[in-house]
Amino acid sequence: MATDMQKLIGTSEEDDEEEMDMDVKEEDDEDEENGEKHISKQVMVGVDAGVPTFSGNNSQFQHHQLQEQVGTPGGGGLRRCRPLEEKERTKLRERHRRAITARILAGLRRHGNYNLRVRADINDVIAALAREAGWVVLPDGTTFPSRSQGSRPAAGTSAMVTSSSSLMVPQQTPPPALRGVSPGYCSSVEYNTCQMKGVFIPTPSPYDISPSAPSQTSALVGDGVKQTESHLLIGGPMDTVNDKQIVDMPPKLPERDFAGTPYVPVYVMLPLGVINMKCELVDPDGLLKQLRVLKAINIDGVMVDCWWGIVEANAPQDYNWSGYRKLFQMVCELKLKLQVVMSFHECGGNVGDDVCIPLPHWVAEIGRSNPDIFFTDREGRRNPECLSWGIDKERVLRGRTAVEVYFDYMRSFRVEFDELFRDGIILMVEVGLGPCGELRYPSCPVKHGWRYPGIGEFHCYDQYFLKSLRKAAEVRGHSFWAKGPDNAGSYNSQPHETGFFCDGGDYTGYYGRFFLNWYSQVLVDHVDRVLSLAKLAFEGTCIAAKLSGIHWWYKTASHAAELTAGFNNPCNRDGYAAIAATLKKHGAVLNFASSELHMLDRHEDFPEALADPVGLAWQVLNAAWDVCVPVASESALPCHDRIGYNKILDTVKPLSDPDGRHFFSFTYLRLDPSLMERQNFMEFERFVKRMHGEAVLDLQA
Repeated sequence: MATDMQKLIGTSEEDDEEEMDMDVKEEDDEDEENGEKHISKQVMVGVDAGVPTFSGNNSQFQHHQLQEQVGTPGGGGLRRCRPLEEKERTKLRERHRRAITARILAGLRRHGNYNLRVRADINDVIAALAREAGWVVLPDGTTFPSRSQGSRPAAGTSAMVTSSSSLMVPQQTPPPALRGVSPGYCSSVEYNTCQMKGVFIPTPSPYDISPSAPSQTSALVGDGVKQTESHLLIGGPMDTVNDKQIVDMPPKLPERDFAGTPYVPVYVMLPLGVINMKCELVDPDGLLKQLRVLKAINIDGVMVDCWWGIVEANAPQDYNWSGYRKLFQMVCELKLKLQVVMSFHECGGNVGDDVCIPLPHWVAEIGRSNPDIFFTDREGRRNPECLSWGIDKERVLRGRTAVEVYFDYMRSFRVEFDELFRDGIILMVEVGLGPCGELRYPSCPVKHGWRYPGIGEFHCYDQYFLKSLRKAAEVRGHSFWAKGPDNAGSYNSQPHETGFFCDGGDYTGYYGRFFLNWYSQVLVDHVDRVLSLAKLAFEGTCIAAKLSGIHWWYKTASHAAELTAGFNNPCNRDGYAAIAATLKKHGAVLNFASSELHMLDRHEDFPEALADPVGLAWQVLNAAWDVCVPVASESALPCHDRIGYNKILDTVKPLSDPDGRHFFSFTYLRLDPSLMERQNFMEFERFVKRMHGEAVLDLQA
């Protein structure tokens, strides 16, 4: 029992040897018990004058075998002594196993961002993986999908009963009948602990119980006193009077009625690899079936990436749109609309990437001889995910600048699919402006070792960026400012660990303000140049730019992660107003990738990150709406549960906005087999209706 208690409440480092000795002793006792059982199978039940009797003709052999098994040099009766060498080998194996486990856990903490306790074991790792997948893991190890994911455990859910001495004893709760009275249930464990005064109910997942449900905290109860608790299996209140349990169905979750609200179009993003590297449509029959199903629930259209690395892969201005033409023809036949993305970045290595689509081969060849065409960090590491903004006006791409390359590509697309523009099939063109197609610097690349919530690094060390910085410093009259900060830390640093981003750090000084103004202005100038040409290429069609939410360290004074990403947004400055003004200048839509759902579980795992995705979202939205820039949105990760959909709806159609503003459109990421599963698809259909402002008869079903 003591060993079980230690496993529940944890042990200290100095207890390792004692635990190993106990493990060895328990293994010895188990072997001895097995030996006794083996003997008892051979001994008959009858006993004559204290001498065991044997049946059969082999009684003499069996008697001799019994003497060999139970006879010990010391006359120890039925006990069998294990060799000392075997015990030592067992201890060595245990020490070796624990050393390996310690190294694995250390690696997970350091490189995998797993928040594991000091005395963690494989059970803690499995539980962390389950929680990361959205499952509920109770303290006793019971694991099941959250309510939003459908199934529940069939048997009763274990609870933990605690006494004033803080020792925990597992208590099994039988599955009660719905809306009925079940007879009292008392196991031997419950009988022995029925006098304990404290009852601890594990806190359920936030996805599992509505915030309006009864409190899940511990309740102190006494004998014969009415007890009200929330049953973990059905999520509703359970009244216990003496030995009777009265269980009610859970109350309906309060939901906002979106009937009659403005119509917001819903698009579904197609798989990244819907077009292969040969510019061929992959699995057209399977895709057609899925699109028909989506059309049946009245989605408005689909979004698809038009990859630069596929269309212009082999030679400059040699464009191949054949696969996209077949895809667009299929979409037209189903009378769906199109949002297309001019994807000037590579695919692969980022969250959600399941295919690898590099930049065009001829661009990679140029990069081998001139690696400065790519973003570069302080250590000289290149990021070939997209082209550096430093070459926007440099003729280093076979006689063309980067901006000219982008314009030629967009103009080719417009000419190829001109009839779709004229017929209103292509409603919006999103222009890729950086890594992942987002308007930002590649400040936090996973391939270079970045892990959340690191502040990232400045990427301004290719020769073209440094030339621009040197020119800006000379204009300012301080040529010695022509360098990046040398005390800004590394990818995984925290603001207080650096001299540049700490409270009162160099970012507030004269040089810091100069550098950050220049760094963020390069970003704004890039947007201005590319969107001006996109507006020319797609005249009469809505264009858009995608902005990601860098929300970690938002509650600090410096907003370090935003600064390295190119958003000069410390606590005393609005870093998004200039971006919004540029979008307004070109009549572009702001596509803001919602990160609230993606980071929902990380606030608890990394409270030290001081993240505030909601605060950041409202700052960005207000910056756009203040200058009348339409705002679209897309989900950062797939969502299949109602709570997640409700969060999206509340963001897309804010209830408290006095001007009644709402999003321009919403794009769901992305079409995959999990979306087409029956329960998930029913929730998605319900979500689409509410986005369209239609009435939903059963708000809780």
